[in-house]
Amino acid sequence: MIYVISYIVMGLGLAFMMFGILGIFKPGKDFYYRILVACKIDTVGFLTLAIGMALRHGFSFFTGKLFLIVIIMMILNPLVSHIMASQAHKSGYVPSCENEDDAS
Repeated sequence: MIYVISYIVMGLGLAFMMFGILGIFKPGKDFYYRILVACKIDTVGFLTLAIGMALRHGFSFFTGKLFLIVIIMMILNPLVSHIMASQAHKSGYVPSCENEDDAS
């Protein structure tokens, strides 16, 4: 029974990633929107995949290493995404929606 639940959770994680990738390629969206979606794909998709893998393997050394990787990912992923968006803003990058407002 636990194997079925783990496969469902891993499938849910893959579905999050698939829909997130479709969101990245949505036309008309700017750099900041794409950074937000990419951060969500990594965070939510990887977290659900890791939970599914932990359920599948049970409590073991592998699960401990997996949770260590999850903790590192949960700290670094938002931090790196914030740094990228902040540096884009500081360098003078103007989102495409603001360019359209200035043209009219």
